[in-house]
Amino acid sequence: MVLRKIGLLPQIGAAIVLGILLGLVVPDWFVRIFVTFNGLFGNFLSFIIPLIIVGLITPAISELGKGAGKWLGITAGIAYGSTVLAGLMSFAVSMAIFPRMLQPGSFDEVTNPEEALLAPYFVVEMPPVFGVMTALLVSFVVGIGLTLLPTDTMHRGFVELRSIIEKVIAGIIIPLLPLYILGIFMNMTAAGQVWEVVTTFAGMIVLVFALTVVLLLVQYAVAGAIAGKNPLRSLRTMLPAYATALGTSSSAATIPVTLRQAMEMGVRRPVASFVIPLCATIHLAGSTTKIVAFSLAVMFLSGTPVNVAVFIGFILMLGITMVAAPGVPGGAIMTAAGLLTSMLGFTEPQVGLMIATYIAIDSFGTATNVTGDGAIAMVVDKLSGDELHHDHFVESADGQLVNVPEEEVAPRA
Repeated sequence: MVLRKIGLLPQIGAAIVLGILLGLVVPDWFVRIFVTFNGLFGNFLSFIIPLIIVGLITPAISELGKGAGKWLGITAGIAYGSTVLAGLMSFAVSMAIFPRMLQPGSFDEVTNPEEALLAPYFVVEMPPVFGVMTALLVSFVVGIGLTLLPTDTMHRGFVELRSIIEKVIAGIIIPLLPLYILGIFMNMTAAGQVWEVVTTFAGMIVLVFALTVVLLLVQYAVAGAIAGKNPLRSLRTMLPAYATALGTSSSAATIPVTLRQAMEMGVRRPVASFVIPLCATIHLAGSTTKIVAFSLAVMFLSGTPVNVAVFIGFILMLGITMVAAPGVPGGAIMTAAGLLTSMLGFTEPQVGLMIATYIAIDSFGTATNVTGDGAIAMVVDKLSGDELHHDHFVESADGQLVNVPEEEVAPRA
C-alpha cells in the first residue's frame, strides 16, 4: 500500500540507484538471488504477453466495429495514422542521429547474459500457450468476427478476459517491476557495464523529450491548417492538459482536463466528448515515439543490424498494439514487449532496459499523447460538420463508448 502511494516512477528511480549501489558491494551469490527472480519474472512475462495481446486487442477491435458509426472509424484511422507517423518520424530522426551519437556494439555484453551477466541459481520454464504473432492473428480474426455476430455473448466474455488481464498487469506485473529493474541494474553493475548504460540512456532521454516536442508542433501545424486555426495558440490552450498528464501519468485520469481544454480551443462539445475519451485509449503517438527511439538505441548499442523493412513493419504493428495498451503507468511498454521479442529479437536484458528507460519518462509520453488528442479533436470537428452535433459519447465503466442524447448531458461546470 505504501509503495502504491509512492508512485511507480520514484520506485523505478530508487530501484536503479539501489541496484547500482548494491551491485558495487554485495557478493555474487547475493546478486544471483535477484538474477533468479528476474529469470522467473522474465519467463512469466513471456508466458503472459500473448494472453495480454489477445485479452486487450480482441475486445478493442470488437468495440470499434460495434461503435458509433463512420466517425468512430474515421477517428480511429486518424489516431492510428498519427501514431504510425510519430513512429516513422522517430525512426528517421534516430537513424540520422544515432550513428553519430552512439557507439555500435558498445555494450554487447549487457545484452548477452550468457557471456557477461551472472546466471540464476535455477530456471523454471514457462512456455507460452502460443506465440506473439499467433496471438495477434487470433486477436484480429476473433475481434473482427465478433463485430459480425448478432449477439454480444462472446464479446462480454472477452471484456471479462480484458478485466482479468488488466488486473494481472496492475496487480502483479507493475508492482514487481521495481524489483525486476533492481535485479537488472545490480547484475549489470556486478558485470561492470552499468555506467556506460546509464550515461548513454541519460542522453537518450533528452533526445526523446525533444522528439515529443517536435511531434506536438507537427500535429498542431497539420490540425491548424485543416481546421483554419492558429496552431501555436491551440497548442498553448492545451498546456493545462499536458501539465496534468505529467503529474498523473494516465491519459484516462486526464480526460476531464483534456476535454475542457479541447472545448476552450473551440471544438464543439459533442465532438470533444466523443473524440477525447476515445483517443485517450487509442492514440499513443508519444508512447510510440519513445518506444521506437529506445528500441533503435538498444539495437545500435548491442551491434544488432537494423533491417529497415522489418522495423517499419514493427512500427505498423506497434500502432495497432498501442490501441489496446492498458491505462496504467508502463502499460504501453508492457503491451509492446511481445513485438520487441518476436519482431526485433530482443533478449530479456534488452527488454528490461527498455522498460526502465521508458518508465523514466513515462509522464512525458502520456502528456504528449493527451495533448495530441486535442489536435485530432480539431480535425474531426472540422471534418464532421453537424454530423456529430446531436450525439454525445462517453466512456462507460467497462471501457465501452456509450451514446447519450445531448439534452441529457450535464452542463459544463
